[in-house]
Amino acid sequence: MEVPRRPHPTSLTLALPKPASSALSMSEERFAEDSKEAKRKSEEEEAAAKERTAQRQLMAIEELVQSERNYLHLLQMSTVTIRSNLQKLQPPPANLDSMFLYIEDVIDVSSRLLSLLDQKQVQPGDPHFLETLCDSFLSLSSDIEEAYREYLANYNNVTVVENSYKQKEALWNDIVRVIKTSAPEVNATSLSFFLVMPVQRIARYPLLLQTIQKHTEKTHPAYGLLEQTAHTSIALNCRINEYKRFREVADKYKKTETLTIKDKINRLNSHSIAKKTARLSQHIKHETGIATKLVDEEFDALEGFFYVLEHGILELLENVEMYLHHLQGFLACKTEEFDLDMDGEKAPICYKEITTALRQWILPTFEKRMRTLIHKPLCALRDLLVGPRNLIRKRLDKLLDYELICEKSSLSYEEQDVANTYRTMNTLLLNELPQFNGLALQMIWSMLGTFSCLHKDLASDMDLCTGDRINAFWGWAESAVLEGARRIETLCRSVEDTLNAPVVQPLSPSSQRRLKQLTDKHGSGKIYQVMGTVVGSRDLDLNLAKGELVAIISEADSRGDKRRWLVDAGGRRGYVPSSKLLRYHQPTEDPPPSPHLTLPVGGAGIRRHSYTPEGRPLTVMSQPCFQVFAAYDFTARGNHEVSVRTGEPVRVLEPHDKRGNPEWSLVEARGGQRGYVPSNYLAIMPVGTGPWF
Repeated sequence: MEVPRRPHPTSLTLALPKPASSALSMSEERFAEDSKEAKRKSEEEEAAAKERTAQRQLMAIEELVQSERNYLHLLQMSTVTIRSNLQKLQPPPANLDSMFLYIEDVIDVSSRLLSLLDQKQVQPGDPHFLETLCDSFLSLSSDIEEAYREYLANYNNVTVVENSYKQKEALWNDIVRVIKTSAPEVNATSLSFFLVMPVQRIARYPLLLQTIQKHTEKTHPAYGLLEQTAHTSIALNCRINEYKRFREVADKYKKTETLTIKDKINRLNSHSIAKKTARLSQHIKHETGIATKLVDEEFDALEGFFYVLEHGILELLENVEMYLHHLQGFLACKTEEFDLDMDGEKAPICYKEITTALRQWILPTFEKRMRTLIHKPLCALRDLLVGPRNLIRKRLDKLLDYELICEKSSLSYEEQDVANTYRTMNTLLLNELPQFNGLALQMIWSMLGTFSCLHKDLASDMDLCTGDRINAFWGWAESAVLEGARRIETLCRSVEDTLNAPVVQPLSPSSQRRLKQLTDKHGSGKIYQVMGTVVGSRDLDLNLAKGELVAIISEADSRGDKRRWLVDAGGRRGYVPSSKLLRYHQPTEDPPPSPHLTLPVGGAGIRRHSYTPEGRPLTVMSQPCFQVFAAYDFTARGNHEVSVRTGEPVRVLEPHDKRGNPEWSLVEARGGQRGYVPSNYLAIMPVGTGPWF
């Protein structure tokens, strides 16, 4: 049996794996290709994104510039075309010019911004245009703020005036017709369509600039400048809004309301009564020293200067009005029409010619200029004082409210509003009261200078009018004046030695009115006169000028300090240093009979100005006897007066002064001192029978 053979193995080809280095190189190649492809796509996407960003930036810049041009065009159309056509209406709408107040400044600053962009001759697509835009806006930022803040502060008046037009149907229909005819391409039916644009435009500047900044790369050369411009526009809007809020507070509180008693009663409610009670309680705490008052020395100085300035303006206005009154009296006196009974003489003829020229030409022109250049501005300045005065008074009320809540840790919404109102009013007064005081003082000096110039022109007109004819007139006038002066000098010398009695000084009309008011209210014994200028430095102190009259309410303040007296200055009440006051010895229309001894009947009366106690002794009164004593304290102001104290007995020597005026009596006090005292300071009391001294 044959054994099978083992088959020979056939040659086989086995697929062996490639080396590891070869597979790795293929993977790297594929990864590199993928990376290149991804990088290429990323670069393409980045380039596309940059292109889109650049396009959006360009569109934002073009929107800002083009919208500014359209905005300026509409403003010019409303100001020039529509306004002029509305003025042609018969009758023209009332207060039309007040609606366009300050809009010229807005148009001017907008046109200047576009002019700066056009001057550079750079298009919005140019990389340097953004830098030019930012530089132009920053250079005009202060002017933009000044123009827009005044316009926005006055915009409430625009709506008020337009609403008044809408109440008159015929007038409003005419206004709408004029607007549609003047601007047919704009679908506008009211003036506010145009006049609200500055309000909207100033708020759009930050949005437009921030949009440009959003689509501008941080690597852009003008990115830092653009960021500064955007922040400037935001800060500019904040300051404008703050100024507008200040103006709204000022307009609210500076108004003077004329309310009847019925209106005031109708306004009373539980809230107002509680508020006024709290203010009164806080005020009493200040006066009694229980609570301390918030002191602002800067404001107190401004307030004191304002009241001094107000007093000066009112006094100057009163003097100017009195001056014009006397001037009218002179013009009404036609002296040239009188017959001087000096026919044939040259001097009276010259006098008549000069007087005619004065009355018919020179002085009427002078009076007209006085009223235009001095009296009218003074009246306007007086009216402007009302606003600051009301704000200062309202600030005091708000200060009392603020003091009640300033110590609380948490405030309610109403309390926060009270605190914000006080801070706003205080800041407003601190910022604007110095400007008002400075401008008012400048106006006063300017008017005084104008007053001098007017009199200089008056003298020049006189010289031009008279010419050579004045020599004869002045010769005649000089001789007449010198003769009259010699006579007056002789008369003065003859009475100078005997005319030593006190004389009551004349008062101005306003002082006479105040004197009557204070006398009727407080009595003549309470009237005092300010001996020097008083400037208040403490709470409730008054500012008074030298010579003013006041009435004494209390001879001490609320803390018992007798150096500060509470006085009534004709409506204003406050404290004044007692050292600045002196009792005013006013004459009375019907003075009380002077207490004096009865002279013997049938005897020779004492001759006036010739009292001699040794040669002419007084006769003893008939029974019962009366004692004359001082009813009030009186301090002598000169050698011809004598000081007496209340209750001090005196001896009446003459019941009148050397002029025969019964308002003063010559008395002898204790110690033998003799002099004059006011007759109404003396009183008579019966003391029984018997001789006096």
